[in-house]
Amino acid sequence: MIPYILHVALLLAICLLFYKLLLQKETYYRLNRAILLGCLAMAFLLPLIHVPQQWALRESPQPVAAESIPVVAIHLPQVTPAESYSPKQQAEPAAKVTRVAEPQVPLLTRIIKWAFYLYWFGVVAFGGNLLLQVCVLLFQAYRKPVIIDGQFRIVELDDDKAPCSFGNSIFINPTKYEPDTFNQILLHEKIHIRQGHSLDLLIAELMLAFQWFNPFAWLYRKEVESNLEYLADNEVLHDATVERADYQMNLLKVSVPNLSLRITTNYNQSLLKKRIVMMNAKKSNIHTAWKYLFLVPMMAFLVCALNEPAASSIIKTVSTVVKPNVTDATRNEGNWKATIKGNKLDLKLYEGDEDKNHMSNSDFLVSEFTALPMGQEGAFKLTREAGTMQFTGRFDGTKGSGKYKFTPDAAFNSYLRSEGVTGISSDDEMAFFFLNIKKSFIAMLKNNGYKTSSKDDVIACAALGVDESYIKSIKQNGYPNIKLQELISGKALGINGAFISDIHKAGYPKVSWDKLISFKAQGIDGKYISKFKAANGKPGVVKKDVSDDDMVAFKALNVDDNYINALKKEGYTNISAGKLTSMKAVGVDAAYIHGFKAAGYNQISAENLVSLKALGITPEFMSSFKAAGYKQLSVGQASSLKALGITPEFLNGFKNAGYQDISIENASGLKALGITPEFLKGFKAIGYNVSLEQASSLKAMGVTPEYVTQMKEKGFKSDDINKYITLKAAF
Repeated sequence: MIPYILHVALLLAICLLFYKLLLQKETYYRLNRAILLGCLAMAFLLPLIHVPQQWALRESPQPVAAESIPVVAIHLPQVTPAESYSPKQQAEPAAKVTRVAEPQVPLLTRIIKWAFYLYWFGVVAFGGNLLLQVCVLLFQAYRKPVIIDGQFRIVELDDDKAPCSFGNSIFINPTKYEPDTFNQILLHEKIHIRQGHSLDLLIAELMLAFQWFNPFAWLYRKEVESNLEYLADNEVLHDATVERADYQMNLLKVSVPNLSLRITTNYNQSLLKKRIVMMNAKKSNIHTAWKYLFLVPMMAFLVCALNEPAASSIIKTVSTVVKPNVTDATRNEGNWKATIKGNKLDLKLYEGDEDKNHMSNSDFLVSEFTALPMGQEGAFKLTREAGTMQFTGRFDGTKGSGKYKFTPDAAFNSYLRSEGVTGISSDDEMAFFFLNIKKSFIAMLKNNGYKTSSKDDVIACAALGVDESYIKSIKQNGYPNIKLQELISGKALGINGAFISDIHKAGYPKVSWDKLISFKAQGIDGKYISKFKAANGKPGVVKKDVSDDDMVAFKALNVDDNYINALKKEGYTNISAGKLTSMKAVGVDAAYIHGFKAAGYNQISAENLVSLKALGITPEFMSSFKAAGYKQLSVGQASSLKALGITPEFLNGFKNAGYQDISIENASGLKALGITPEFLKGFKAIGYNVSLEQASSLKAMGVTPEYVTQMKEKGFKSDDINKYITLKAAF
C-alpha cells in the first residue's frame, strides 16, 4: 500500500501536470478555479477510498473477513524479573536471571522513524507560520486606520508594501498612488473579496502545511494564485471605466518586490508578465472545452490503479491474528500469575508491572504440569517438545504467582532446521512452545505436500487449526494444488468442505480459490446465489449467466432479489451485468425509473438511466423543460443542459428579451460563453437588436453595452454593432 501522504503527493503531481498541459492557457478562469480546488480536495480524499476488487488494477492479496477469524492471542514476552518478588525458599538454585542483549533496530527502521518525526516537525512549522500570518493580518486590520466602503474595509498602511487583500480587508498605502491607479487597485482587490479568493489561498496554504516536502505542492499553490489573478484581471477589464492599456501600465507601477504575506491576494511582481500575456490572449473557443472532460476518467483510472482494493484491506487482520505479537526484545524469564479453572490453568506472563502483560493462554491442562505448590513456595514445570518452562512460586487456593524461566529444546530446534524451518528467533521458540507445535505436526505438513514451510506459516497453521483433516477436505473438494498460505486464509475465514460444496451446487463448480475467498468475505453463500437466480428468472434482468466476479460486485453493492424484482416490474430485462452494477452504484431504483415514466419517458435504456442519475438529472428536471415548451429532451440534450447549469428560467429570460426560438444547442452555446438575457437587453437599451450569432462575437471580444456607450461618448458612433467588434479587436 502506498503510504497516505505519499499517495496524496503523487495525485497532486499528476493533477498539476494535467492542469499545466491542458488547461493552463485556457481563459475559462472560473472553471479553472473550480478544477484546481476540486483536484486539491480529491487528492486528499481519493486515497481513502477502497476500490472494489473487480475494478482494481492492482493485484490484491487474498481477502479475509475479520468477523469470522478466530482470535489466537500469541504474545511474546518482553520482561525482566520483578525485583519485588523474593521467595522464602528457592527450590531450584539454577534458575538465574539471564540478561539478553537488546537487538539493534535496523537502519531502515530508524530512518523511517526519523523521517516520520521530521515530517510532523515540518507540518507544525508550516502550520505555525500560517497561523502567524493570519494573526499579523488581523492585527493590522484592526489596529491601522480604516475606511469603511460598504462591505469592504480599506486599511491604510504607512509602509512600502504592495497592495493586497484578505477576507474583506484591503491593505494599501493611499499616499503612494495617483487617483486613477488607486481606484483600479481598489476595483481589483474588491473583485478578490467578492469572489472569496482568500479562501482559495487559505486552502492552498493548508495543503502546503501537510505537503511541505512536495515540490509539486508549491507549484500547485502558485497556479492557484496565478489563476485568481487572471480571474480578477479579466473582471476588471470588463468594467467600462477601465482601459486595457492603462490598466496594464498601472500594474507595472504598482508591482514592487516588497511583497505582502503569502495568504493575501497581492500584486506579485513575479506574476506580472504572465498576467499581461493572459489579458491579451485570445478567448478560448467553446470547442476546447473537451479538455476538461478528461479529468473524470483520469481520476477514475488513478483510483483503480493506485488505491488499495477493498478486499485486500481485510487480509491485514490475518497477519495480525495469526502471527505472534513480538516485542523488540523478548526475554525468556519474568513473572507469572495463574488461575486454576477446573482442569485448566489460565496462565499470564508479564513484566514487573502487570499492566504490561505480554502473553496469556487458557488452554493449559493442569495435568500437563508437575505438582503445583499449594500453600507454600515451590517449583513446578511444563515440558513440551519445543522446550521446558520452569516455575517458582506458590498457589493459595485457585490463585498463584511467581517467576518463570523458559528453556528451548535444542533437539527440537535442530529438527526444525533439518526440515527447512529456519530463522527461528527466541520469539518463535516461545510461540512454538505455547502452541504446542510438535514434530508430528511438521511431518504432517510435509506429508501433505508442504515440504518447505516457513516458520510463520507453521505458526499460523497451528494457531488456526489447519490440520490434516482440513487439508484433505479442501483438496478433495477441487483444490488439489492449494498453497499453504491459501489454506491459512481459508481456515481463518472459515471456509470448509461444506461451504465449497454449497457454492459448487449453487452453480459455480469451477470457482477459483481467490473468488471463493471473495465469496466468503462478502457473505455470498448458496442461499444468496439461489435467491438471486430465482429472482432473475427467464427472461432475466441479467441477460447472461452471472460470473463469479459479477456476483461479488452484486453482493458488495447489495443487489438482492428485491432490487431485481423491482427492475423486472419496471420492464428492464436482458441487461448486462456491468450495466446492472452501474445502475445500483449510482442509485437507479424503481422509484427513479417510475418517475421518468410518469413524465412521459417510457423507453430510457439502462445505459442512459446511469448517465442521467450520475449527472443528478431527475424526472422533475425533464418535466420543467417540457413545461417551458421543449418536448421530449434527449438524454444528450438533458446532459448538456445539466452540465452547463441551464434552467427553464434561463431560457424564459431570453424569450422575455425577444428571442423566441432558442434551440437547446443554441442555449448550450450561450451559456458556455456566459451570455445572459441581461447582456442582450443591455444592447437593446442602447438601440441595437443583436442576433445570437452577433452576441457570441460581442461576448468573445469583450464588447459590452458600457463599452459601446463609452466609444460613442468619445466620438466613435456607428449603427453597425460589428464596427465596435472590429474596434475592440484593434485595441
